Amino acid sequence: MTAKKISIGGRPSKQLPADSQQWVDDREAQPEKEKMKRLTIDVSESLHRLIKTDCAQRGVKIADEVRAMLLQKYDKS
Repeated sequence: MTAKKISIGGRPSKQLPADSQQWVDDREAQPEKEKMKRLTIDVSESLHRLIKTDCAQRGVKIADEVRAMLLQKYDKS
């Protein structure tokens, strides 16, 4: 019985861009995302049910809905 031989090719070589420094200079600067903080609140079961039902019907996450309401009230920019 002959053993099956598997040949493994060489390691692929990484090619650098033609001008690495030009690539670094041309990159778009990514704006830093504002750090997020967690907010925990207690709501009644009935209010939670109303919010959850409404959000589910519209396909919106509760967190996104509450975030939008808070921005509407407090974002004065």
